[in-house]
Amino acid sequence: MERYFQEEIECASEETLRDIQSRKLVEQVKHVWDNVPYYRKKMEEKGVTPDDIRSVDDLHKLPFISKYDLRDSYPYGMLGVPLKDVVRIHSTSGTTGKRVVAYYTQGDIDLWEDCCARAIVAAGGSDEDVCQVSYGYGLFTGGMGLHGGAHKVGCMTIPASSGNTDRQIMFIRDLNATIICCTPSYAAYLGESMKEMGLTPNDIPLKAGIFGAEAWSEEMRREIQNTLGIKAYDIYGLTELSGPGVAFECSAQTGMHINEDHFIAEIIDPDTEEVLPEGSQGELVFTAIDKKAFPVIRYRTRDICTLRREKCSCGRTLIKMEKPKGRTDDMLIIRGVNVFPSQIETVLLEHGYQANYQIIVGRENNTDTLDVHVEMTPEMFTDDITEINKRQGDLVKGLLSMLGIKAKVTLVAPKSITRSEGKAVRVIDNRKI
Repeated sequence: MERYFQEEIECASEETLRDIQSRKLVEQVKHVWDNVPYYRKKMEEKGVTPDDIRSVDDLHKLPFISKYDLRDSYPYGMLGVPLKDVVRIHSTSGTTGKRVVAYYTQGDIDLWEDCCARAIVAAGGSDEDVCQVSYGYGLFTGGMGLHGGAHKVGCMTIPASSGNTDRQIMFIRDLNATIICCTPSYAAYLGESMKEMGLTPNDIPLKAGIFGAEAWSEEMRREIQNTLGIKAYDIYGLTELSGPGVAFECSAQTGMHINEDHFIAEIIDPDTEEVLPEGSQGELVFTAIDKKAFPVIRYRTRDICTLRREKCSCGRTLIKMEKPKGRTDDMLIIRGVNVFPSQIETVLLEHGYQANYQIIVGRENNTDTLDVHVEMTPEMFTDDITEINKRQGDLVKGLLSMLGIKAKVTLVAPKSITRSEGKAVRVIDNRKI
């Protein structure tokens, strides 16, 4: 029997959800206009005032913001409340430029934890479960978000944080952890490590995993589920919006339900910025309609996906977003072809390899080069050059079929690619462009 954390919202009618969104949007626009000069200026430049926003039908009138706006307004330019009302910050792990710092009132944290609690219950969690949170704590939102959500559900919570894999496995077994929360690449690594220890799924008490913070394919989901003997659930979030829990997967595993009482989602054409109809693929845009300390309106996520409102077997009525197919800003353009790492991962997993790989892009004689280094599993490891060449050739053909361009494939020894305890580093782009 399906369980819910807040059934009155998760199973509300579309009309009820729309009324909630319209009311909160009007209030949020007024809040931003009065308290965030940076965004008020953007509204004025577009000729929009709070009086123009009367319902969700008027959302398209408001200006977009992007990560560049958040960096330009660093550190306090997007703050929507007096600093004395802020009880916590989190920050992105950005690799270039200034980090994005997000602010939270206690009310913001309570709402965020509710969202994470919904995700845990949707994954089968209850107050009888032991939830091991193996996302990073500290400035990263993953650990604290799921930690708070697990508390609200009533789970015994293990704040393991990331890393120290031997200890992670010890706690899972000794404390009978039934739910694990971490990045999918770390879940795959845990499964690989347990297998090396001679452990089978029957030796592991886990029943479910909640995995997010990086892109992962359906093939990788199946690999994790088989190795750990669990059901693997997707979760979506951004520090800019709160953290994990913006959307979550249910037992149907056919997309993630968006918490529409807190976030309005749109799909736009990334080039024209035109709002696209439901079912269209485009760039995902979010408006946080009740986050007060760091109120983000029409934030361009750069994630490419599709929204669908359809009847779900779990009983939830919240609109679903499909798993993002890539990003407009980390999409690789190689020889004029759009290439997403997730496409390469799909081919590798279909050919029996694990998700341990690295994509190296370069440029020789004004032509892009694409090298893919792939770890062999211990079972397939060999020093037979003929066999290695054959396997590399099979992957070259598979990638050509998927991408439409030829890649150079190099098979490497097991464990020779550096493991990640957080987000996996999949792409190295050496082009000077």
